[in-house]
Amino acid sequence: MERLKAKIEAEGNVLSSSVLKVDSFLNHQVDPQLMMEIGKEFASRFKDAGITKILTIESSGIAPSVMTGLHLNVPVVFARKKKSLTLTEDLITSSVYSFTKQETNEISVSKKFLQNNDTVLIIDDFLANGQAAEGLVEIVEKANAAVAGLGIVIEKGFQDGGKLLRDAGIRIESLAIIESLENGEVTFRNKELEEVAR
Repeated sequence: MERLKAKIEAEGNVLSSSVLKVDSFLNHQVDPQLMMEIGKEFASRFKDAGITKILTIESSGIAPSVMTGLHLNVPVVFARKKKSLTLTEDLITSSVYSFTKQETNEISVSKKFLQNNDTVLIIDDFLANGQAAEGLVEIVEKANAAVAGLGIVIEKGFQDGGKLLRDAGIRIESLAIIESLENGEVTFRNKELEEVAR
């Protein structure tokens, strides 16, 4: 995903050695053409995995998930962070800690949208410490469905989430893996190491 990497370099804002802001194209304002390409790439990587549902978490994972769902021709379910008057019963829940927001949210999905015969692709915008991904995996497991893998737009390779999930046997396909944000610069992991990470 060279276009994604170029976009990160051109428009990403390094706020610290651990925080990258990409709100101009991914998690505030969305670049639809880039999301279409991201969806096509995820669909290509998981085309033989028998995906029946895509699961993400509101709100930044929705755009790449919808585009992937379009290419795979499957529904997209997103875990809710806030309780709703219409989403109150038969819920599958998990607690997720957000390092960015310094808070814990209980995320929830209606049981009717995840069945035990589903094969689920989890998609999210970032993978850092892995809390959101672990919460989504837990929801799929509580539904007795199968996790096909994780599609991650941007992985922070210098944080532990990717390693922990891979060590647990979960397939991860990250479109851009960042090796470092030191000195205000984005350094991507080289292709050979990306292949090893897969």
